[in-house]
Amino acid sequence: MKRYFIIFDGRVQGVGFRSYVQMQAITHHCTGWIRNMENGKVEMELQGSIADIDHILRILKEGNMFIRVDDYVLKEIPLQQEDRFTIRY
Repeated sequence: MKRYFIIFDGRVQGVGFRSYVQMQAITHHCTGWIRNMENGKVEMELQGSIADIDHILRILKEGNMFIRVDDYVLKEIPLQQEDRFTIRY
């Protein structure tokens, strides 16, 4: 089990990115949170198995007709006790 703080850059605001990530996190049994930043990027904390996190990041990097992740930076952080993945405003 790992937890990462991740910042995404690209076309990630105004395209349903947060909801898409939340759906992927729930599907892959991950917890954490996601929110928009004022600079147009999106920040997230994601916790789960390494395989599930890698899978989610691969899906996000592929994007879709709306979402485009140009780059992301991740940093491992301590695990937290939580039971869901939320969108923060």
